[in-house]
Amino acid sequence: MKRALRWSRTEWALSWRAVLLLIMLQVAGCQVQPHDKSNESRVDRTMPSRDINAVLRDHDDELMAIPGVVGVFVGLLQDGKTPCLKVMAARKTPALERKIPKLLEGYAVVVEETGVIRPLQ
Repeated sequence: MKRALRWSRTEWALSWRAVLLLIMLQVAGCQVQPHDKSNESRVDRTMPSRDINAVLRDHDDELMAIPGVVGVFVGLLQDGKTPCLKVMAARKTPALERKIPKLLEGYAVVVEETGVIRPLQ
């Protein structure tokens, strides 16, 4: 006659931990994305390929031509590390924000309301 297999509480706990560990490893392995050439082109379009100052020089006239824009400059995003293009607006309105691109050659474009800027006397 065969004897029934009995596990102690410790053995059950260890077996469940092992199963849980295997599941976690499986899930972590599924999050790795395979190399995809179609994804590469999307990334290339959003990654800056030129110096931000050159991008600003090439686009400052078109940005300044938008009514309500009073200045453009190179700044940093809120993280204090990532360079971006900043557009100074006399008044920040939804209509003005629609006219200004969110991204120029891979750099974020941020609109800041500064009010009217006049030269000193």
